[in-house]
Amino acid sequence: MARRRTGPSDTVRDLVYQRDGGCCVRCGSLHRLTIHHRVNRGMGGAREPWINQAQNLLLVCTTCNGWFEDNPKPSYEAGWKVRRPQLPHEVEVQYADGRMYRLTPDGMRTTTAVATR
Repeated sequence: MARRRTGPSDTVRDLVYQRDGGCCVRCGSLHRLTIHHRVNRGMGGAREPWINQAQNLLLVCTTCNGWFEDNPKPSYEAGWKVRRPQLPHEVEVQYADGRMYRLTPDGMRTTTAVATR
């Protein structure tokens, strides 16, 4: 029996890759990239229609993906992770360039402010 695909479509994956410039949004790495869900899908995937849309997805390296899980507080503060009941399009996310962006379902991002470190 074939497994049910619970991740984003190839079209959405391509949008995220292009939006994020083919590099990790946290560290800028070009290697070992994967798609990261800002709001966790949960066991077996979630039923919310936005869960696999571009505003909930980031291109990250596998090292940073693990870092998000090991460091939840700074990950939530930077918008790399989003807590329910918030929606991902409501939460700004910090990119490797230090800027904060709002993400949209159509795979675009808009600058909001420069993050302070």
